[in-house]
Amino acid sequence: MTQFAVSPETTQAAIVAALGDRVKSIKVSLGEVTLVVAAQDYLAAARILRDAPGCAFEQALDLCGVDYSSYGEGVYEGARFCVVVHLLSVSLNQRVRLKVFAQDDDFPVLDSIIDVWNSVNWFEREAFDLFGIVFEGHPDLRRILTDYGFIGHPFRKDFPTSGHVEMRYDTEQKRVIYQPVTIEPREITPRIIREDNYGGLH
Repeated sequence: MTQFAVSPETTQAAIVAALGDRVKSIKVSLGEVTLVVAAQDYLAAARILRDAPGCAFEQALDLCGVDYSSYGEGVYEGARFCVVVHLLSVSLNQRVRLKVFAQDDDFPVLDSIIDVWNSVNWFEREAFDLFGIVFEGHPDLRRILTDYGFIGHPFRKDFPTSGHVEMRYDTEQKRVIYQPVTIEPREITPRIIREDNYGGLH
C-alpha cells in the first residue's frame, strides 16, 4: 500500500530516535534531511538507517566524494574529504542525505557500505578514482573512469586542470604512450562590449 510522504521533520525525528548519539548533526534544509555521522559510526549507522522501522531506507540512490579544501573561500577548517550518500525509503516515501568525513586528509579511509546497499559498488569506485577516498572492505576497489596508469585523483581541488600527463598512440612503437602535457596554459581576455556603440547603434 502506497503511503503519502511524511514530513522532513517526522523523518528527522525517526532518524534521531534510531541513531541516538551516533548523530553528529542533523538538519532540515530545502525540504530534505541532512545527517552527519562520525567515520567510526558510518557503517553501523548505515545498517540502522536501512533496518530501523521508522527509517527503512531500502535504497542508496547515489554516493559521491567531496573535497572541501577550498570551501568557504579558505575559511573552512574541518576535514577535507567527505562522502555523501542519498538514501530513499520506498515503503515510507522519505529521503535522507547522509554525510561522513574521513579523519585523515592525507590518506582518507572510510568503511565500505557495499554490504548494506550493493548499489554503491561503482559509486565507491568512482569516489576512490576521482578523490582518492579508500573504502575499506570493498571487494574490488580499482579505478573506474580513468585508466589504470593514471596518476593522481582528478576531482581533488589541487589537481591541475590540464593534468600531469597525456597519452597518444605512437605509430613507430605501435602502442599507446604517456608523455608530459604539451598544452600551454594561456589566459583568455574576453572582448569588452562598449555599450555606446553596441551593434552599430548610436
